[in-house]
Order: sequence, then structure tokens, then C-alpha cells
Amino acid sequence: MFRLRPSLFIALSFLIVITIGGILLSLPLSSAKGIPTNFIDAYFTSNSATCVTGLVTLDTGTHFSLFGLIVIMVLMQVGGLGYMTFSTFLVLVFRKKMFISEKLMVMEALNIYSMKDVVTVLRKIFTIVFVFEGVGALILFLRFLPEKGWSEALLYGVFHAISAFNNAGFALPANFANLMPYVTDPVVNLTITTLIIFGGIGFLVIADVLQFKRWSLHSKLVIATTLFLIIGGTIVYMALEYNNTLSAFNLPQKIMASYFQAVTPRTAGFNTLDLTKLLPASAIFIMLLMFIGASPGGTGGGIKTTTFALVVTTIWATLRNYRDTMVFNRRIPAETIRRAFTITILALAVVAIPTFLLTSSEKFGLTQVAFEVFSAFGTVGLSMGITPYLSSFGKIVIIITMFVGRVGPLSLLLALTLAQKERRIEPPKEGVSIG
Repeated sequence: MFRLRPSLFIALSFLIVITIGGILLSLPLSSAKGIPTNFIDAYFTSNSATCVTGLVTLDTGTHFSLFGLIVIMVLMQVGGLGYMTFSTFLVLVFRKKMFISEKLMVMEALNIYSMKDVVTVLRKIFTIVFVFEGVGALILFLRFLPEKGWSEALLYGVFHAISAFNNAGFALPANFANLMPYVTDPVVNLTITTLIIFGGIGFLVIADVLQFKRWSLHSKLVIATTLFLIIGGTIVYMALEYNNTLSAFNLPQKIMASYFQAVTPRTAGFNTLDLTKLLPASAIFIMLLMFIGASPGGTGGGIKTTTFALVVTTIWATLRNYRDTMVFNRRIPAETIRRAFTITILALAVVAIPTFLLTSSEKFGLTQVAFEVFSAFGTVGLSMGITPYLSSFGKIVIIITMFVGRVGPLSLLLALTLAQKERRIEPPKEGVSIG
């Protein structure tokens, strides 16, 4: 199995986990009513949890039993960390050492460039996960305890902490309400958004920051872009929705709700406002945030913050007739720039094709359909209310879109194509007219 190329093995491992999860969730044991769940809906839920998306065709809090919710939590954790990261950590626990093939898989999954760093990075990752999810679960448990009782508060705390840190977006309130009952609750809002942000910026960035040393260029770019998107997103959302979805709240509540809606499209999928009432301009803006997504090495999807930043800075450099793309006084290699533009173009194709298919098969407006597709690709989980009403064909299209978004369009394409040997003899150059 380990002779497979890393990108292909990672894609197959996600498929295996999703299929096992779909089988488990279709069992009567996973249903609150004790009856089998339709396999397409069970597979959709498993795919959404493993791809840490959060789109649901079934009401999570009422449809599934405790066993089913535990399965979903495990799928979110495995999906957020990545199967290779999770399974290799178990190897370290029980076998104490790793084979070179296993290290290569983890390097591919986590974008690690040095083999000697693999074991150290894995230990840091699981320490970070344990601390953040543990503290988040404790805070949420104490918040929910007065109104829900000990056992339900514990379930709410653990489930939402795992869901938030892994940017999954699954929530337990009934009737597809997500976190709308807590729109003005500062504890829930700040705890969930903090978990989302730290889960999304990437484990390597967190480890870099905690060393209290000079940050790497990658960490600087991730943090700067993340802050820009959060602050800018909060301002733009509040400006657009001030007299619409925010009209019932006072100014501090408007700011908090806008901040939450700016953070969550970055692949988390929670919502505290009714997104079916969004203005068209707001929906387009949220689609842009969902398309950008989280950061490399984090638990989310999208084209990633660094890709977005490099595309923007390269365009700016081209407009100013600069030869190189410079970020924080560092020259970015041409290969990295080419990869960033390739990812962006492939991602645009990935969202264009499902949007075309769904507008042909489903009886919803273009904005609703596009919003659903962008959400699926970015592994976000936000919806304008159409997910439960998709046809079987529509659900399959969204399942595939979520999978491609989680694995990554470039990684999936590399996994499915045959490797080509690099040419040793360069052909002659000749220019063409462009623009």
C-alpha cells in the first residue's frame, strides 16, 4: 500500500474512511429512532464530516443517536487532521518508530519539507489539538451546564469543540438552526471563533508562534492574510447587512455577529444568522471568503490563504512591472507562483462544473446553487437552506465537490495522472501575443 504515490494514497485513505463512516451512520444503531438511515444521506453526512465541511441533509442533533454522534466526531477529527497524520500518530504510540515510507506520506499530507522534522511535528500537532480542543470543550461545557444538565452539556462541549477546531461546522441545535440560538452569546461566539481561527491557520504556524522566535515567511504570510480577511470581512459584512440580517441587534451585537460571519466562511461552516435572508452582494462576498478558505497544514479547505496572497501580490507586481514577487522582503520562487496560479485556476473549474450541473438538475436560483458549491469546495458547510432538498444527483455532485475540496484539486489531479519524466533537453523558446 505504501508503494502508492503519497497524493494517491491520501486520496484513497479519505475514500476508505468516508465509506466506513457512511456504513456506520446508515446502521439503526446510529439513528435516534433506531431505524436504518438512507445510505445516500448517511454517506453524505460521513463525507461532509470527513471532509470537515458541515453541509447536512439530516438534522444532526435530532436524527442521530449518541453512537451516531460519536462516529461523526471521530470522522471530523480524522478528517481535520488527515488520515495519515492520525494513523501515524497511533504508530508512534504503539510502535514507537516510523518507516521512511510513512514519513514520506506525512510530509505530503502536512507540507513538511524535512524528513527529520516529521516525528517532532506530529508530537506538536497532537499536543496543540489536545490543548485547544480540551480547553474549548471545558469552556463550552461550563457555558451549557446551567441550561442543559451535566450529560448533555458535556456532549455539547466536546462535540462543538471538535467541530470548531477541525473547521467542520456540525452543530447540535435542532431544526438545522446551527448556532443561531447563540447569536448574542459572547462565550459561545468567542470560543467557537477562536477554535476556528487556530484550527484554520495550520499546526506549523501555531508551533512557530509558540516558539517565541523569529517567525518563518510562511507564518508571517498566513497571519497577515488571516488578520486582513477577518478584519476586512467583519467591516464589509456589517456594512452590507447593517439594515438586513443585523437590523434587530444593537451595535456591539452587530459587531460580534459580523465578526462571527467573517470568521466562519473561512471553512468552518457555523452560522449565527439566517443565511437564507442574505443580500445578493453579501452572498457573493461570503462566496469569495469560502473560496479562499483556511491555511496550508490547517484543518480547512479552499485554495488557502497563502495561495490567495501570492496570486494578489503577483498581479500587483506585474501591474507595477516588477520582475519578481516580493513578500516581506523575500523573493518568492517562480515554481511556487506557478503552483499558486494553477491551484486557483483548477479551483475555479471545480466550482464552475458543479454549478453548471446543479443549475441544470435542481430547481433553485443561481445564487443559492453557487453558494452551495462554493461552500462544498471550500469545505465550509454554510448553506442558503437548499441542502436537505437536493435530488440524489445533486447530493452526489456536492459529495464529489466536498471530496475534491478537501483533498485539493491539484493533489487529486497529480494522484490520478501518470508521472512524467522531466525533459533534459529544452526546446527553443518563442513568444506569443497575450492580453
